[in-house]
Amino acid sequence: MCGIVGFVGTHQAAPILLDGLSKLEYRGYDSAGLAVRDGEKAAEVVKAVGRLKNLAEKTDDGKALPGTCGIGHTRWATHGEPSQTNAHPHVSGNCTGSGSGKVESEVVGVHNGIIENYKELKQKLEHNGYAFYSDTDTEVAIKLVDYYYKKYLHDPIDAISKTMVRVRGSYALELMFADHPGEIWVARKDSPMIIGVADGETYIASDVPAILKYTRTVYYIDNLQCAKITPGEVHFYDLNGDEVNIEPTEIKWDAEAAEKGGYEHFMIKEIHEQPKAVGDTLNSVIKDGRIDLTEIGLSEEEIKEISSITMVACGSAWHVGMACQYVIEDLTRIPVRVELASEFRYRRPILDPKQLVIVNVVGSSIAREADNVFYTLAGPEIAVATTKAYSAQLAAGYSLAVQFGKVRGTITEEEYSKYIEELQSIPTKIAKILEDKERLQWFASKFAHIQDAFFIGRGIDYAVGLEGSLKMKEISYIHSEAYAAGELKHGTISLIENNTLVIGILTQNELYEKTVSNMVECKARGAYLMGLASYGKYEVEDQCNFVTYVPTIDPHFAASLAVVPLQLLGYYISVARGLDVDKPRNLAKSVTVE
Repeated sequence: MCGIVGFVGTHQAAPILLDGLSKLEYRGYDSAGLAVRDGEKAAEVVKAVGRLKNLAEKTDDGKALPGTCGIGHTRWATHGEPSQTNAHPHVSGNCTGSGSGKVESEVVGVHNGIIENYKELKQKLEHNGYAFYSDTDTEVAIKLVDYYYKKYLHDPIDAISKTMVRVRGSYALELMFADHPGEIWVARKDSPMIIGVADGETYIASDVPAILKYTRTVYYIDNLQCAKITPGEVHFYDLNGDEVNIEPTEIKWDAEAAEKGGYEHFMIKEIHEQPKAVGDTLNSVIKDGRIDLTEIGLSEEEIKEISSITMVACGSAWHVGMACQYVIEDLTRIPVRVELASEFRYRRPILDPKQLVIVNVVGSSIAREADNVFYTLAGPEIAVATTKAYSAQLAAGYSLAVQFGKVRGTITEEEYSKYIEELQSIPTKIAKILEDKERLQWFASKFAHIQDAFFIGRGIDYAVGLEGSLKMKEISYIHSEAYAAGELKHGTISLIENNTLVIGILTQNELYEKTVSNMVECKARGAYLMGLASYGKYEVEDQCNFVTYVPTIDPHFAASLAVVPLQLLGYYISVARGLDVDKPRNLAKSVTVE
């Protein structure tokens, strides 16, 4: 949500900034803007509402903005409606109107995140003579930097440090100071920001794809740090103003991985990349028929001492946790809780030092502060609706479950070998499902007009239904819900009407007959039934109007296969409805505020 870019070097900045912002469009935004400095001249600010192409048109693709130092931003409205005035960048001067054009202002900046105490800070600044032209919390942050900048003898480090201490919330700040030409200053707390260096030029972004075209050498600025960026150099500082050393990281995947590669949309491309994403993730820990977690840093002694596991996640990652909960508890007998991150942070959870918590993103704030990290190897995912990242996370969860079970003695050596063999079969079986996608495309076109859909299942099938339902609602805008099939009679079945689409997921052999029974109850009330079953369960066609099949696999790992037809269904319905598949309305890839 929101995107930041910055550049300082020898080339014209604006075209590079626009190119970087185009790589961040997947994050979601409603307006965009640039601020560029030409030597010691005042910064020129240009902002536009709507798609990035509007900003490109106003600046002749950046060519109309001279200067080799600049910052850019795509905004997702959190404070104030989408408008040119509320768009970033913001300035510290008491200007009115859009804030575009040459601005004689001490500080110009952009911001990702949310300032939770902005009203309190705004009142403080108003008492000190500041006036405000926008409805944003970002303008408050920029003017607070300006306040401390003037108070502390025009020292950017002191100004930024004092601001960071006073601000509550999350932020990635990118700033230019009038009397520091050729410099960009950045700071962060809980919002992502990376800095890349190559050939005497320096790049800033909130995500890797924006700068990968120019460099693979990046720095991840730590929480509560600021940095001074000049051509080809970066200097990092802590809250005390002391310079600190950060080692660069080499990005392994290349820019081509973030392009469509001939597919109509990123989402369908990423669906087809799932065999590789799952295979790469599994192969990172499966060596010679055994699971090796030494690179993650978990010893057998630590695994044996784990008292419980808490999986803290949002959205599709929470659905991964729901599926893995069944697998981990069954194979390891370790209690597992799956928590919504937005709720978890406000509770007083009962935790202990032997409890395990899992995260997944390379370079993320949490990953860099964690004791042990298991990186999923899905590569860049551009479509807002996740597919391959979900599947890679499942693979990681399975690997932990199998290895923990072996180490703790809850599965036998024979079972261990069988499970690893089953895991290694997943990529090929996903590829097999994708060979039959045209049949799902036909079915999707038939149901593109529906208003409601229900996904039902039990156990792992219920967890898969949660993800399938999310895929449908987020990209096709069809109301859909997932229910544990046994809960239908507790109110939900009253919603079933003639031709309501009910999708039953039937991969769990022990629960198969019970779920079929629930589906039949829906059919008796007029529902149109779609079944999702494993090869060999052909008798389900006697009850369902349409059935799609997935290869057989150990039921513990069935979510990896069952989710693929549901991803395809959501995708093809969205296409049939003529919607923007990769950038669904009101949604963003990266959610940095609640």
